[in-house]
Amino acid sequence: MRSTATPDGFHLGKIIKQELAKQGRTAVWLAKQVNCTPENLYKVFNQQWITMPLLFKISKALDYDFFRECSEYFEERREINH
Repeated sequence: MRSTATPDGFHLGKIIKQELAKQGRTAVWLAKQVNCTPENLYKVFNQQWITMPLLFKISKALDYDFFRECSEYFEERREINH
């Protein structure tokens, strides 16, 4: 389990990009898996949040639960605010 926070706060695109690199896969490979262009995938890397259907496709392609990352961030923020 990694810390979901980046220096700028939670950033799902950066977390996806980190996991992609960790697995030694390319953006071109992932783009093919989720049926989008590499250019659109690079835009995803720059987005703090993405749509649930796309997140599901990326999670499935990388066999990684990015939804858990979101949940952990939510729990961290909830604990801080209570």
